[in-house]
Amino acid sequence: MYSQITANKRRTVIIFLVFLAFVGGLAWIYGYINGSYGFTYGILAGGLIYALITYYAGSKMSLAVNGAKQISKQDDPRLWRIVENLAITDGLPMPKVYIMDDPAPNAFATGRNPENAAVCATTGLLSMMTDTELEGVMAHELGHVKNFDIRVNMFAFALGAIIALMADIIIRTTWLRGDSRNNNQYALIIGIVAAVLAPIVATLIQLSISRRREYLADATGALTTRYPEGLASALQKIGEHGGALKKQNTATAHMFFANPLKGHKLSNLFSTHPPVEERIARLRDMETHA
Repeated sequence: MYSQITANKRRTVIIFLVFLAFVGGLAWIYGYINGSYGFTYGILAGGLIYALITYYAGSKMSLAVNGAKQISKQDDPRLWRIVENLAITDGLPMPKVYIMDDPAPNAFATGRNPENAAVCATTGLLSMMTDTELEGVMAHELGHVKNFDIRVNMFAFALGAIIALMADIIIRTTWLRGDSRNNNQYALIIGIVAAVLAPIVATLIQLSISRRREYLADATGALTTRYPEGLASALQKIGEHGGALKKQNTATAHMFFANPLKGHKLSNLFSTHPPVEERIARLRDMETHA
């Protein structure tokens, strides 16, 4: 487990370097076509600043785009008590607790580190799960906090946003110039290509976060509760009912407990979540060998 935490921190650096290479290459090509690298340096500087801002504010942004509302102990004593007890068991600071108004059973964790973490559950999860099952799901989410998966997730969210923003800037600045020179036309084509590639690159960044993190969080949660069947039972219910949210958001899909996107073939192909059946099998195997 400790080796995986170290790997997650190292993976954050690798993802950031790949991102810099992609953005830098795109900015250099744009500067080369226009015969000036002033804009290139501006993009790189602005991209770095924006990425840092998004990284530090990413937790609030990811909660806001999903319509999550922060609660206190009085708002939902059941959820608050479960999260509080699990945090104490894991030796973690008490995270902020949020609820999403959505009938789909799902949850996610976010933040830069355990000291700045938040966990969120949907109203569907709260109504569908027993206390034992809910404890299993929230133990899984706190497993992401403990294993520093949330830091990698924040980088994936921040870098995907800056790639999309950069593509938009290139298109807008080229379009506003409004001349028909070949260089300008080439720059516009690059901007359009960047806009098309942005979600693909963002997805690839998310996919670079191995599915192993979900298995590890399952194992961490099961070890915390000492009852793998609680989490397995929750996964079985989600497998039967589906975890797809009413409000689809691909930028934060990799953060959720179960795939929050509608189950068409493309989303399954690029899913960062392993099959629910495999997760259940591994948890029940833990129970057998306990």
